[in-house]
Amino acid sequence: MMDRASIETRAIRVLRPIVITVLAVITLFPFLYMLMLSVRPIEDLLQNPGRLWIDPSEWTLRTYREVLDPAEDGGQGFLRFLTNSAIVSVAATAFTLLVSIPGAYAVARLRFFGRRQVHFLFLAVYLFPSILLAIPLFVLFTRLGLRGSLAGLTLVYIAQTVPVSIYMLRNYLTTIPESLEEAAAVDGYSRLQTLRKVVLPLAAPAVMANALYVFMIAWNEFLFALLFLVEDRADWTVSLGLAQLSGGIEVSKTVLMAGSVVLTLPIVILFFAAERLLTEGLTAGADKG
Repeated sequence: MMDRASIETRAIRVLRPIVITVLAVITLFPFLYMLMLSVRPIEDLLQNPGRLWIDPSEWTLRTYREVLDPAEDGGQGFLRFLTNSAIVSVAATAFTLLVSIPGAYAVARLRFFGRRQVHFLFLAVYLFPSILLAIPLFVLFTRLGLRGSLAGLTLVYIAQTVPVSIYMLRNYLTTIPESLEEAAAVDGYSRLQTLRKVVLPLAAPAVMANALYVFMIAWNEFLFALLFLVEDRADWTVSLGLAQLSGGIEVSKTVLMAGSVVLTLPIVILFFAAERLLTEGLTAGADKG
C-alpha cells in the first residue's frame, strides 16, 4: 500500500504536464489568434468571422505594409513610431541603470543615517498613481520647454523607474558576500573598481531583470506619452499609434491586429533573449562565487 507522499508525488507527476499544457494554451492562444487575424484578408474575415485557421496560401502581408508604411504613402507610420519607442525605451533603460546601480550599491553597503529606511522611501513613490503626477509634470515640463519631445518623456520614465530599480537591485546586492569586496580592497581596488569588476558580474541576473523591467514599462506606457507627445504625430510612440488604430472607425480589425503584433513582438523577442542572458549571468555568478 502506497503512503501519502508517494500518492502526492505520482499525482504531481501526472498533473504537471496537464497544467503546463493548459496554461500554455491559455497564454498563447490570444497571441496566436491575433497573429492569424493580422494575416487574414479583410474580405475573408467579413465572410467567415468565426474561422480560426486559414491556409498559409491565403495569408497576406498587406496589413503589415499598411501599418508600417509612412502616412504620406497611405500607411499608419508605425515604423516611425517603433523607432521613437526604441529610442525612448533604450535611453530610459540605460540612464536608469546608470543611476540605480551605484544608488543600490550605496544603500546596500555604505553606512549612513536612515540607511534601513531609505529603500522603503523609494517604494513610496509607487503609492501615488500616475494620474496624480500627470498634471504637475505636464505643467513643469511645459515651463521647461520639454513637453512635446522624446527627451522630456525619457526623463519622466527615468524618474518613474529609478526608485523601484534601486529597491530591487539593493535586495540582490545584499546577498553578495562582503568578503569578496574586502578581498578586492586588499588587492588595492577602489569602491568604483570593486563595483565594476566584482559586484556587477555577480549581479548580472538582477541587472538584466531590471533592464527588461524598465524597457517594458517605457515601451508600453501610454498616459505620459499621450500627454507629452499627442500634438506632433511624428514624435508618437507605438502605444499612441496603436491607440489611434483602435479608435479609428475606418481602420479594419486585421490592420489593428497587425499593429498589435508589431507592438508585442519586440517585447516577446526581448524576453526570450533576456532569459538566455539571465541564465548565462547566473552561471557566471556561480563561477565567480
